[in-house]
Amino acid sequence: MLIVTSNEIPGHRIDAVFGEVMGLTVRSRDIGSQMLAGFRSLGGGELPEMTKALYESRQEVMARMVNEAQQRGANAIVAMRFDTSEMGTNWTEVCAYGTAVYVLPLGEGEPGATGQSVYLTKTAGQQASQPAAPQQPAPPAPPMNQAPPMNQAPPAPPQQF
Repeated sequence: MLIVTSNEIPGHRIDAVFGEVMGLTVRSRDIGSQMLAGFRSLGGGELPEMTKALYESRQEVMARMVNEAQQRGANAIVAMRFDTSEMGTNWTEVCAYGTAVYVLPLGEGEPGATGQSVYLTKTAGQQASQPAAPQQPAPPAPPMNQAPPMNQAPPAPPQQF
């Protein structure tokens, strides 16, 4: 999923707008981290415990926002922002929000096309023009405690793209 802080994505045309999406969490700081950070703040510098907590919170709210966008059928989020605020003395709210959209990459020769968008359109065109390989049934898997027969190679690990 493409996520940008700008209102548009260079080389892409917004084809549909699904509206605002967000992810939200409210975290309390544990007393141990809070005390340790208090001591560290006396000397100045970074507070690694608080940095880690904020980083994890941002990752969590981003995942929630992306999940909501995907459920609506979006493939991108524009105008993404973070918002953080204190609630009480020990609670922190972290929110990520943006606009869920469906974008199409612009092809070669289209006004506003970029190298990346041209590549994406060519790659998509090549994949669409290649016939799908016929599906053959997979051989039955050996029982869990049994090795494959000697004349059969072990299955190849799945490829990730």
